[in-house]
Amino acid sequence: MKKTKLFAVIGTLFLLLLCVTLISSDHLDGTNIEGTTSDIADFYAFEGEDPDSTVFIATIQGNLNPGGVTDNANFDEDVLIEFNIDNTGDLVEDLVIQAIKRGDSIHFFGPVVPNQTGLESQIITTTTHNVVQISTSTDTFITNENGMSFFAGPRRDSFYFDMNRFMDIKLGNAAPSGFYTPEESTDFFNELNTLAIVIEVPNTLLGDAPTHILESQGYINGLPQAYNVWVSSKRKQ
Repeated sequence: MKKTKLFAVIGTLFLLLLCVTLISSDHLDGTNIEGTTSDIADFYAFEGEDPDSTVFIATIQGNLNPGGVTDNANFDEDVLIEFNIDNTGDLVEDLVIQAIKRGDSIHFFGPVVPNQTGLESQIITTTTHNVVQISTSTDTFITNENGMSFFAGPRRDSFYFDMNRFMDIKLGNAAPSGFYTPEESTDFFNELNTLAIVIEVPNTLLGDAPTHILESQGYINGLPQAYNVWVSSKRKQ
């Protein structure tokens, strides 16, 4: 079996609390990442409609023009999107779900124990394998297999931020008044698109989540059981 090695380009560490919706945003990156096919915009993790499942969403290549995907904005066959799940509390991935484009579809592998951790990965083709056709601006495709659900395609960017006002503040043109109220602000991302990869997974496939109880670790006593979850994009080497 041929193994493909990939190198982590960007990753976002993120704590997932069971039954709590959390997001991480990364719309502004360094010049070596921004605007590339490996650029991660947002990461979402939340309880599914079935409370015994968890939804993971990664959006990439943010700030796409309205009206669908252009020629220079599409999933890249040389970029692996990897969802990392730590279910022991040591901040090292115990399980991964891998997503990569092949033709007109996204192929998913896992959840599975990775054969290596950290910045480098290999696609694990010997695990559960699911495929969903990439949706377009007019056709939506969802795959439901092995108790999991999958989607990949363009979606409206749900991130809300008044970028113009932020730049005014950054340049010193708005001090000391600061940001506008919600009623006065303008959403820079309104009508802009992004590419989304969505997975809903039964919690039974993720293992038991660790309990975070020690203040010395930066957590509050009594915090519910929680997975540590992060997403990374890794380019073929």
